[in-house]
Amino acid sequence: MTARTTRAGKLLGALCLIPGLLLAAAPSSGADDVKKATRAAYTWKNVRVDGGGFVPGIVFNRTEKNLAYARTDIGGAYRWQEKSRSWTPLLDSVGWNDWGHTGVVSIASDSVQPNKVYAAVGTYTNDWDPGKGAVMRSADRGRTWKKADLPFKLGGNMPGRGMGERLAVDPHDNRVLYLGAPSGHGLWRSTDSGATWSEVTAFPNPGNYRQDPSDPTGYASDNQGIAWVTFDESTGASGSRTKTVYVGVADKENAVYRSTDAGATWSRLAGQPTGHLAHKGVLDAENGYLYLAYSDKGGPYDGGKGQVWRYATRTGEWKNISPATDADTYYGFSGLSVDRQRPGTVMVTGYSSWFPDTQIFRSTDSGGSWTGAWSYAAYPERANRYTMDVSSVPWLSWGASPAPPEQAPKLGWMTEALEIDPFDSDRMMYGTGATVYGTENLRQWDSGGKFTVTPMVKGLEETAVNDIDAPASGAPLLSALGDIGGFRHTDITKVPPLMYTEPNFTSTTSLDHAESDPDTVVRVGQLDSGPRIAFSGDNGATWSAGKEPPGVSGGGTVATSADGSRFVWSPDGTGVHTSGDRGATWMASTGIPQGAVVESDRADAKTFYGFKSGTFYVSRDGGATFTAKASTGLPAEGPVRFKALPGKAGDIWLAGGKTGGTYGLWHSTDSGASFTRVQGVEEADTIGFGKAAPGSGHQTLYTSAKIGAVRGIFRSTDAGESWVRINDDTHQWGWTGAAITGDPRVYGRVYVATNGRGIVYGDTAARRR
Repeated sequence: MTARTTRAGKLLGALCLIPGLLLAAAPSSGADDVKKATRAAYTWKNVRVDGGGFVPGIVFNRTEKNLAYARTDIGGAYRWQEKSRSWTPLLDSVGWNDWGHTGVVSIASDSVQPNKVYAAVGTYTNDWDPGKGAVMRSADRGRTWKKADLPFKLGGNMPGRGMGERLAVDPHDNRVLYLGAPSGHGLWRSTDSGATWSEVTAFPNPGNYRQDPSDPTGYASDNQGIAWVTFDESTGASGSRTKTVYVGVADKENAVYRSTDAGATWSRLAGQPTGHLAHKGVLDAENGYLYLAYSDKGGPYDGGKGQVWRYATRTGEWKNISPATDADTYYGFSGLSVDRQRPGTVMVTGYSSWFPDTQIFRSTDSGGSWTGAWSYAAYPERANRYTMDVSSVPWLSWGASPAPPEQAPKLGWMTEALEIDPFDSDRMMYGTGATVYGTENLRQWDSGGKFTVTPMVKGLEETAVNDIDAPASGAPLLSALGDIGGFRHTDITKVPPLMYTEPNFTSTTSLDHAESDPDTVVRVGQLDSGPRIAFSGDNGATWSAGKEPPGVSGGGTVATSADGSRFVWSPDGTGVHTSGDRGATWMASTGIPQGAVVESDRADAKTFYGFKSGTFYVSRDGGATFTAKASTGLPAEGPVRFKALPGKAGDIWLAGGKTGGTYGLWHSTDSGASFTRVQGVEEADTIGFGKAAPGSGHQTLYTSAKIGAVRGIFRSTDAGESWVRINDDTHQWGWTGAAITGDPRVYGRVYVATNGRGIVYGDTAARRR
């Protein structure tokens, strides 16, 4: 993945107003007052999708039953709740300035003190993420955190993120932790339970593998560094450091190192295989075997060859125990786990087997022999050792009906995380590029029966949200999502049956409904080959593809007229176009530059708007011709999002800009001929409208902004004269700058787009009662 309410009348008396746009003199303007007010004002939940992104790591605690954690590449970390069979998010407190800390490169659960958990956070090691990495530490299972900043970046969404775990707690002296760093920064250690960190200067190899050394962005050209740390618990005693530690390095010739003196000295493990990267290193201390899953690439997408090896820690013997021969292998291995109740049982995944499906292998004799989760009966027909039930998350079928040997739903892809519950040999969970699957009758595999695979993902919401739309009638919410396209939610508390199809965009970038005809909806997005635009006449329930003008390379932004008779599209790759026949034909718009953001007036069916680089554009003829307006003072740099107010022609609100430049919120009542800056709003990135408060003559405004020196989600019931912060410091969700909208039917309800935590929605305390 990539990819960042409200009954006012009575509540306004209880909530603290942000002065500067004063309604009336407020008794205090401090940020603390805002925080106190919002804690009592709103409750926050997720619009249910269940999953939607890559889960590269699952970690079970080794000493407490049912304690497990999952990490995501951009959407934070989660703890398993056995009673509700769901996941609880743990990093929603990450704020705007530290948005990169929603990417989790590794997670570690303390087996000595199970209340303790650690997360190594940071999303990108290149300049896409301006912040450094950190190690978060919690003494209450992730409810609250303290942070140790690092002098380098971490890459939760970088190539190689499925390797690991890079963070590990010494099972005997839990004051000691190790962290494998990327970018040539080597191996790091803490001796005070994660409060401070220093480099292990004796460690000899910081890694050298780069996916693509020539990549100018620094994304694929970064050194993937230290991949995993594994302790041999048989070489220590309670209260003293474990003597033997194994470390995996992203170096095809020198992949595994060992220390036998608690990290004082290190040496390359003699006799090891070469030519591959060790994605995982898992130790069966009882039998004295270190298992290693190798791939020729760093993953999680790539990998064409792989092997599985076993190292006998007592004798030094290496043995190739690969489940498939080199000739039959077209994927790398990862997802390595041993059964702690039956240590001779080992499982590994063919994580990069995209076609026809991922593969999972199982051995009950320490890798002497293997069976696969599926095999060919008579090609192309498959014989599966499992059955799948995705009724709880039905969209995982993708609405597909593939020809054999492919099946729908798929067993998975990008399956770098697989863990057998250390207390229950029948339970296993594994992560994919879209969900967490699991089983609770795994040993049926060994007896010749079929084990059942179901989603085990409830509560884990990992979609990156590009746009959201709340029509006044029909479905309460339509969404534009990365990777899985988007959904029509008829009930935000339930998982929808299927994402948008016909066509099924890999990512939807923009969507819009006609204000006076909510049955008319248009969406645009990414697809390997067009069409990249689709139309619906039944409020998004069904779709038909339109045609494209020449030169389109991506979705861009799209708008429909207030009555649904015309559409204006600003796609990637070519200029703005307009259509009056649902995309059957297109005409190039004039007077507006390529790449402009487009929106429609919500009352005047002939009027459309555009914006780019500080200039606002207006069309009065359905998008055929645009005229640049003389309005000044708008942001010339940085992203800008604007919307026209429903039911009032020419009423426009514009948010955006760039730190260090022009940045804020503006309002126009004359179709963009002039804009007035909203005083007191220091920064703003989104703007949305919802049902008016009781007694108010203006629709409620919502924004993700900085007001009164506080970053948060804000609400105004008086046309921007005063603002209330409605989230709090435990509900920040990193970056929330893509989209926001109120609910036109429910006063106080707001929907917030996040970059990896799905769509969150808030309701007022009054509604909650």
